[in-house]
Amino acid sequence: MRLSLIISFYKNIAALELILQALSLQSFEDFEVIISEDDNNPNTLTFLESLNTKYSFPIHHLHQLADNGFRKNEMLNKSVRLAQGELLVFIDGDCIPDKNFLRAYVNNLSEKKLCFGRRVMLDANTTEDLYQTKDLNKLGFIKLLFTKTAKLKYALSIPMLKNYKQAGIWGCNYGIYKKHLLEINGFDEDYITAGVGEDVDLEWRLRAMNIKFQSIRFEALQYHLHHKENYNRDAIETGLAQLKTKQKANVVYCSNGLASSV
Repeated sequence: MRLSLIISFYKNIAALELILQALSLQSFEDFEVIISEDDNNPNTLTFLESLNTKYSFPIHHLHQLADNGFRKNEMLNKSVRLAQGELLVFIDGDCIPDKNFLRAYVNNLSEKKLCFGRRVMLDANTTEDLYQTKDLNKLGFIKLLFTKTAKLKYALSIPMLKNYKQAGIWGCNYGIYKKHLLEINGFDEDYITAGVGEDVDLEWRLRAMNIKFQSIRFEALQYHLHHKENYNRDAIETGLAQLKTKQKANVVYCSNGLASSV
């Protein structure tokens, strides 16, 4: 198995159905899917059981024993431990990958760098239309040109526009060699609020290990399904305060991470 795609998932089964549909169209085929569910939802199990042998790629499902609030990092660590691929790609459960999404990571990742992309922000009407029709052919720069979709430039496929940037990674679209996560003990499970621990904290620790960061935002294309903003500013501030403390202590190999995740 060359690549493991880890999907951070919570509640939205309709979105997960579209993601799996998109993954069945990938131009790169040597991958497995790990659904990393920060919840305990019987509806997810029912949905996955209904798929039976619909898809040719392996699908693994990890979930919590109970919904104890935000424990995304804990689930990500469990998913990393399960992953068979030497390359790991992370997306969120509300982001639909382009057909060449995984190939973009395979073509660009190396043992010296992490790669990351961005996402097209679909508008509410386009999102609802996708839920109703399940027609992924409605995605793409030209198809979305006259919608209210935002960040539409990220629907342009221009692979030659590769560059190293200091801009931060987002947890919805990045890839890395598994061994680099092992070197920093994965995700820090001390973070139990959203918005910092799952990507910002990870980034500074990887940079401390001299991992380079390369943008492939015009190659690893992705479409974010519209929903109400669910980030809490107080939660983010809590995470940023934790981050500042950890940076001051220079805790690169976190103590509550991958090695302690069960």
